[in-house]
Amino acid sequence: MAATLGRICGSKLLKSLPALNLQQANGLSTAKAWSNGQKKMVATIGALTGGVGALIYALEQSVEASGTEVHPPQMPWSHKGLISSLDHSSVRRGYEVYKQVCSACHSLKYIAYRNLVGVTHTEAEAKAEAEGIMVRDGPDDSGNYFDRPGKLSDYFPSPYPNEEAARAANNGAYPPDLSYIVSARHGGEDYIFSLLTGYFDAPAGVVLREGQYFNPYFPGGAISMAQVLYNEVIEYEDGTPATQSQLAKDVATFLKWTSEPEHDERKQLIIKVVGIMTFLTAIAYYIKRHKWSAMKSRKIFFVPKKE
Repeated sequence: MAATLGRICGSKLLKSLPALNLQQANGLSTAKAWSNGQKKMVATIGALTGGVGALIYALEQSVEASGTEVHPPQMPWSHKGLISSLDHSSVRRGYEVYKQVCSACHSLKYIAYRNLVGVTHTEAEAKAEAEGIMVRDGPDDSGNYFDRPGKLSDYFPSPYPNEEAARAANNGAYPPDLSYIVSARHGGEDYIFSLLTGYFDAPAGVVLREGQYFNPYFPGGAISMAQVLYNEVIEYEDGTPATQSQLAKDVATFLKWTSEPEHDERKQLIIKVVGIMTFLTAIAYYIKRHKWSAMKSRKIFFVPKKE
């Protein structure tokens, strides 16, 4: 053993290398070759980047703190859990609210009737819903356009032919498309629920123009959309009591689904990934223990030669 250590030390394998001094370390720096102009430019870019970032952060904080709207409270939605799916009964009821109330002014142009299949309706039910609309199609063999009943591949129709007609019918306000409204609004479904149930009489000092209504959850408080949800404004097919809060909750859940049609599939994918990664981790740990068991349990003996 002593002879072996001597050979190792003799070959300088265990010899420590001297540490770099300050002059050698400076020689390794790439910034040393920069000119004064380059150094000033880099410093200026860094200062501007930091300043812009600080300004954006300050503006964001000031807007959130001094906004004219009330921030919606967080509701205990059933789909907020890590692996919780949407309430599909609520999604179906929300479709009824949209169809009977919201569709009079708001479009849903990025959702097709085929998207309802397997989510809120069966294929036969979705076909019946699609056939309830008339779609302008063509041209036919004679070059003429014609109206036909809708089919599963058709998208939800718009209540107005163009934006100008929509503004003319709503005192100049343009009703937004609701396909991705939950993802497009800060607060998501909490905002939608609070907005639909948050109409009040304007407080003293708040002046509203003709055709405007007071809603503290809307930026500025003045909204052109009148209150549309009241108790028993519609009747649910399943007999659920149609209170104002129930209507708002169901249509908010429906709009959550239209904004994220892949919501449930994404939650299912999380379960699959966690399951597969757990299995692979267990297999890798077993293989590691199996392969290294011989190395960790072996004993090495030194038997010197007999002279």
